[in-house]
Amino acid sequence: MSEAELVMRSTRVLTPEGSRAAAVVVADGRITAVLPYDAEVPSGARLEDLGDHVLLPGLVDTHVHVNDPGRTHWEGFWTATRAAAVGGITTLVDMPLNSLPPTTTPGHLRTKREVAADKAHIDVGFWGGALPDNVKELRPLHDAGVFGFKAFLSPSGVDEFPHLDRDGLARSLAEIAGFGGLLIVHAEDPHHLDAAPQRGGPRYADFLASRPRDAEDSAIATLVAEARRLDARVHVLHLSSADALPLIAEAKRDGVRITVETCPHYLTLTAEEVPDGASEFKCCPPIRESANQDLLWRALADGTIDCVVTDHSPSTADLKTDDFATAWGGISGLQLSLAAVWTEARGRGHALEDVVRWMSSRTAELVGLDDRKGAIEAGRDADFAVLAPDETFTVDPAALQHRNRVTAYAGKTLYGVVKSTWLRGERIVADGEFTTPKGQLLTRTP
Repeated sequence: MSEAELVMRSTRVLTPEGSRAAAVVVADGRITAVLPYDAEVPSGARLEDLGDHVLLPGLVDTHVHVNDPGRTHWEGFWTATRAAAVGGITTLVDMPLNSLPPTTTPGHLRTKREVAADKAHIDVGFWGGALPDNVKELRPLHDAGVFGFKAFLSPSGVDEFPHLDRDGLARSLAEIAGFGGLLIVHAEDPHHLDAAPQRGGPRYADFLASRPRDAEDSAIATLVAEARRLDARVHVLHLSSADALPLIAEAKRDGVRITVETCPHYLTLTAEEVPDGASEFKCCPPIRESANQDLLWRALADGTIDCVVTDHSPSTADLKTDDFATAWGGISGLQLSLAAVWTEARGRGHALEDVVRWMSSRTAELVGLDDRKGAIEAGRDADFAVLAPDETFTVDPAALQHRNRVTAYAGKTLYGVVKSTWLRGERIVADGEFTTPKGQLLTRTP
């Protein structure tokens, strides 16, 4: 065993067995032991005494649009990973769009990795894309190490990433199931969207009516049916419609291999509070009513919803016009996701351990990184966030690390201040000061 290099000691360490006073021993970037709080510090090891600040496993965000290369003026690996680090996220998985080229061939994956290699402040993995014309590329992408495949069942918003119709879904899912892969799906039915009123303009109520719940419900029903038929593994992205929860729960009880995520904005923001013209709140599917939000929280508590991810989807400020029909749909949340979710969770009686389960343990499990990430226990990477959970801050857009500082959380007071973030036993940010990039590019474990 390598000699201990670092001991992280806190009165509150969140382990898989719960919160306790402990001393976490680190060597060669891995956790080697979790000892009693007052254990003797090994000879030669440096002690980092955190006092009463909580030591969490670094968060794992499996839904991030970095947009690099090609739309780097929207975001980029340098800015996205800095924002993530400030928010206590130590691993992210990048979506195959809205970069140019999209990650839909092994060659495009190589391009993406080359761009990210020297800019990543945290660890970064990659999703591949499933398009109508790239079925033959799916196995090679899987072999090249992507964590799974993203597909849309309705238009994606960018021409280079077309959606799958029912036949295209069946073809792609059959191919992916054949090699044991994972399909992750933006589930909205285009026929229901086309049938909804499309008024445009600044009224949020009109935008909400244009993306009805039944569009999500119908698409999820289609996905469940195909997953059941093919015994395929599927994942529902950014669930916002609580009406789909009974169908999802039934599918899980029946043994359908389906998992589900939701996002901080669906859990913390409500349609009732969105001002007209405020397209910083626009995302697809949309932020819905408070009664719907209550049901999402209930589904998180009972396990129908598995995890919480940001769906960080930034753009330049000029694309956030006051017309909800034409404004870019996406919410930037990397830096604020932990605080936003914790603020709402604590108010609803949930513990910090619940937040860690939703935003670290289960996301690591989703992408097969649960042997390395997502928990403070021996053998895992020494990835940590040090949190003052009872301290508050008011969101100032100027303090964000995102390239474009447009945020739906501006002016909100949130609980949970990340004091420092650690990657493989090295502090990568504290008090706004960053080290040089130390992130690694991750591949799916065979």
